[in-house]
Amino acid sequence: MTFNLAVRICGLALAGISCLQAASPRAHGGQLLLKSASALVLDQATGQTLLEKQAGAVLPIASITKLMTAMVLLDAHLDPQETLTISKDDKDELRHSKSRLPVGTRLPREQALLLALLASENRAAHALGRTFPGGLSVFVQAMNAKAKALGLVGARFVDPSGLSSANVATAHDLARILEAAYHYPEIRDFTTRPDTTLLAGRRQIQFPNTNALVRNPRWTIGLSKTGYIEEAGRCLVMQASLANRPVLIILLDSWGKYTRLGDANRIKQWLEARLGPKG
Repeated sequence: MTFNLAVRICGLALAGISCLQAASPRAHGGQLLLKSASALVLDQATGQTLLEKQAGAVLPIASITKLMTAMVLLDAHLDPQETLTISKDDKDELRHSKSRLPVGTRLPREQALLLALLASENRAAHALGRTFPGGLSVFVQAMNAKAKALGLVGARFVDPSGLSSANVATAHDLARILEAAYHYPEIRDFTTRPDTTLLAGRRQIQFPNTNALVRNPRWTIGLSKTGYIEEAGRCLVMQASLANRPVLIILLDSWGKYTRLGDANRIKQWLEARLGPKG
């Protein structure tokens, strides 16, 4: 991967800041340089673009897919307390990823959604789609219908977990998904809890949030989701408060394990240094 793609810091004229460009993964001379291949930061209140880097590229989005899964599920108004059972059909036969939910685990639909969002549990997400009225194929159809209703131009979904690299979208698409998901109180709540515990028989299984920033007191995060498969790289989307204003942050295809978090912190520091308190 190369880092010669310019980051365009735009739409800051109202704050007295001109458009800037960056061309490497470090900041020099006041410019912001990111390691994520695609990035977008929007002022949520105004829709103003604060940062954009290859935001129109159609890329695999990995477990960011689970935000669409959650919205489709919640739109259906199914019984949140209905018991689901993790079956062998929910095992990841594509990538053979690990899971802390053994086959036979029984849990309420609401807790399966919590685990899918907070801990990015693939078996939980698959079980939510599999047990949807009409089955998995109907659920995936509903995901794509939701994408069309939201006006997404590059998004396509083939499974509820994001394990397939055929789940794709642009950063602009994900900003619309993030904005739509923010209107669901359950998604805001579940994605920002620092951890949760599942009672499995006599055992307690601890699930930490996959986004370490929700446990960082320097951050005020209203919605969060991470994602990773090899084709997608490390991905992160968040609604957060920066410089006392609500922003939507989309970071896709970050090459290192921690660079998406580093990019998020660089964005935070850069914007707060230049925009300052809103008032």
